[in-house]
Amino acid sequence: MRDDAQAFWLRAPGRGEIRPVTLPEPGPDDVVVRTLRSGVSRGTETLVFRGGVPPGQYAAMRAPFQEGDFPGPVKYGYLSVGVVEEGPPDLHGRTVFCLYPHQTAYVVPAGSVTVVPEGVPPARAVLAGTVETAVNALWDAAPLLGDRVAVVGAGMVGCSVARLLSRFPAVQVTLVDVVAGRADVAAALGVDFAAPADAAGGRDLVVHTSATSVGLQLSLDLLGPEGTVIDLSWYGDTDVRLSLGGAFHSRRLGLRASQVGTISPARSGSRTTADRLALALDLLRDPAFDVLVTGESQFDDLPDVMARLAVGSLPALCHTITYGEG
Repeated sequence: MRDDAQAFWLRAPGRGEIRPVTLPEPGPDDVVVRTLRSGVSRGTETLVFRGGVPPGQYAAMRAPFQEGDFPGPVKYGYLSVGVVEEGPPDLHGRTVFCLYPHQTAYVVPAGSVTVVPEGVPPARAVLAGTVETAVNALWDAAPLLGDRVAVVGAGMVGCSVARLLSRFPAVQVTLVDVVAGRADVAAALGVDFAAPADAAGGRDLVVHTSATSVGLQLSLDLLGPEGTVIDLSWYGDTDVRLSLGGAFHSRRLGLRASQVGTISPARSGSRTTADRLALALDLLRDPAFDVLVTGESQFDDLPDVMARLAVGSLPALCHTITYGEG
C-alpha cells in the first residue's frame, strides 16, 4: 500500500479539509495518475459545498469516483488532469483527463482516463467535463442553420455552449448575463453580448444556464413562436417560480432539460460517454477556451478557496487548482 497522497473532503456543509489518502497497489489494468491541475465546477461544487443537494437526488448526483455521501463527509469533484506514472505502456507518461475529485494522486482503471490531445495545456484540459456538458446539450438542442440563439447565463457551461454555437454556420449567438464584464468574455468567444434588459426576443432557441428563476423566465420570454428553452441549470434545493400565464401556451413554447449524466437520446445509439469526452477534449484544441480559466490556487488552499467561491467573494468562471509543479 502507498501513503503518498492527499485529498480534499467536504467534512460538513460549509467546511472543507485536506485528508491523507492511502493509495491501493495498482492492478494490471490500472493507472497511477499524479495530478497536474483540477478545476472547480463552480455551480455544482459550490452547491455541494453548502449542502444544497436535495436528499431525493443523492444517488443521481454521485460523481464517478465520489467517496462518502451527501451532505458530508464527502469527497466530490470531477475535473482532474494528470500524468500517468504507472500503467499500460501506451498510457505511461501521457497527460490524461479523469472525472476524479481534487486529490494529489490516484489509482483508477485505465479505461477511466482519456488522453489529452497534444497542444491542449492542462489548465485548459480541466474544462473537458464542462465542454462535454455543452456537447450533450447541443445534441439535445439540435440547432438549425441560421438559428437565432440566446445563451442566458455566462458561467462555465453557458460560455462553453456559446463558443461551440459560434462555430455553427450562420447561427447568431448572444450571451446574456447580469455581469457587464462578461461582455469581454463574449467577445473573446466570438459571440454577441447583452444585458438582460437589452436582450433581443424572437429567438428560435435559448439555452439557459443561470440556475435562477429570473434567468429561466427571461429565457422563455426571449423565445419566438414554437421556440424551445434547453435548461442546463442545476437548482439543487432552490425553488423555481415561473409565470406561464402569458405567451407560454399561445406561442406553443417548449422547455426541456438537458443533463450530462446520460447520452442525449439523439446520439445514444451511436455514441458512448467515452466518445463524447474524447470529442470534448478535441474541441479544446481551440485556444478561445482559455478565457474561461480565470484564476488558480494551490491545492493546500482549497478549503478556503471553496468557501470563498461558495459565498461569491472569489469571482471566477473556472478556478483551477495547482499541484506542485503542475
